[in-house]
Amino acid sequence: QVRLVESGGGLVQPGGSLRLSCAASGSIFSINSMGWYRQAPGKQRELVAAIPSGGMTNYGDSVKGRFFISRDDAKNTVYLQMNSLKPEDTAVYYCNAVGRNSLTRSSFNSWGQGTQVTVSS
Repeated sequence: QVRLVESGGGLVQPGGSLRLSCAASGSIFSINSMGWYRQAPGKQRELVAAIPSGGMTNYGDSVKGRFFISRDDAKNTVYLQMNSLKPEDTAVYYCNAVGRNSLTRSSFNSWGQGTQVTVSS
């Protein structure tokens, strides 16, 4: 069982910044990729940013140049620095991790419970 716990969401004015964190815990042998997705009311969940182990980061077109993803493998934690926030960034942000279970060596694909980000004046 792998658990993801997000933190850092909240209310921010347009143009402001927020930093999201997501810590993974449990039966983790390795984490191949960590990422952030978001879902606004009435819309499908979409990729915000992803960071594979040792690979290139990947960003959704709407956040390129404003959001930055990073990870601390020693802490099994991924971060999302969000700058120049816009009202259209308002959504529930979900953390995702893909890797291998330390007990079974089988793969896992786990999601956090989500954290609300609201951009409004």
